[in-house]
Amino acid sequence: MASTDSLADNTAFANKNAASFPILADPGKKMTRDYGVLMAGSFAKRWTFYIDASGIIISIDKSVSARSAGADLVANLIRLQIPKRVE
Repeated sequence: MASTDSLADNTAFANKNAASFPILADPGKKMTRDYGVLMAGSFAKRWTFYIDASGIIISIDKSVSARSAGADLVANLIRLQIPKRVE
């Protein structure tokens, strides 16, 4: 996940929501500009980029809904045949 919010705001969000994934803080908006998701204001579009192990973008979901994002993410990982990561 990436956000144009500050590191402090992202950390507070992650703590409040018990996030189990990293959140990239992009307050300078370089990454959001580079990926073409920065909107006219200062917010990023809610797109999901699926990037393979070699760094290649293999799919982009441009219709992300906050209500179904988790389920949609899992469905797309299965559709793209992304193997589960075992740690």
